Amino acid sequence: MNKLISLLTESANQPLEENLHNAEAFFNNIINGLLGFLPTILAALIILLVGLIISKLVLKMMKKGMDRPTVDKTVANFSYSVVKIVIYVVLATIVLAVLGVPMSSIIAVVGTAGVAIGLALQNSLSNVAGGFTIMLNKPIKIGDYVLAEGEEGTVEVINIWYTQLKTVDNKTVFIPNGQLAANKIVNFSTSTERRVDLTFNISYENDFNEAFKVLRDIADAHEKILKNPPVVIRVLNHGENALQITFRAWVKTDDYWDVYFDINEQAKMAFDEKGIEIPYSQVVVRNK
Repeated sequence: MNKLISLLTESANQPLEENLHNAEAFFNNIINGLLGFLPTILAALIILLVGLIISKLVLKMMKKGMDRPTVDKTVANFSYSVVKIVIYVVLATIVLAVLGVPMSSIIAVVGTAGVAIGLALQNSLSNVAGGFTIMLNKPIKIGDYVLAEGEEGTVEVINIWYTQLKTVDNKTVFIPNGQLAANKIVNFSTSTERRVDLTFNISYENDFNEAFKVLRDIADAHEKILKNPPVVIRVLNHGENALQITFRAWVKTDDYWDVYFDINEQAKMAFDEKGIEIPYSQVVVRNK
């Protein structure tokens, strides 16, 4: 009886001991594998950290080197964005290679991912292409005052994805480069001079020559209006309720809005002093 119990106990314990042995061997293999791969992981981490430090130093030196009056800010900002992306892509490739990922596999994955990302981000890629178009053709640059996509303001940033405008009321507008490169852009800063065009309405009962003299005196007294080309003051149109007089004066581009507002304000005050009426739309009803 005792012999039978001993045999049963031995047969029951044998699979358990074998399973424990197999589990121990499995975990030992994992630990040995991790210990064997640990130097590679440490090397990859060191390369990653050193690479990040070097990348930041390179980008900092690049930004400092381009922060000069002789360097076009548009080119500097755009180049900085492109170089930053390239540096991080190269660093990631090196780290993967150190970890033992075959270069052919990295290239295959990057190529496949590039195709997938390209299909998913067609608009973003068109923005990148638009950024290069703006970079090469230079229809605008940082500091220009432009009208684009229905928005008007000063160009503050041109990077690889979008162009940033600051409006006169201090709003920030982001316009995708793809749209900007494909549509019309009005650049008010390409020339150092700009013309102020104004139209004034006076009553038919007033002498337009008197109005001419008032506007001429205002133009001659304004220090920001250029003498050459000369100011043009002529009758523009015979309107239904008023005689329209055009006022055209050339100014420095930076002085445009100052002159624009000054002439409007001064003309109103001078017309009031001289009794020159600025009419408004009206309907005259006569009894027969």
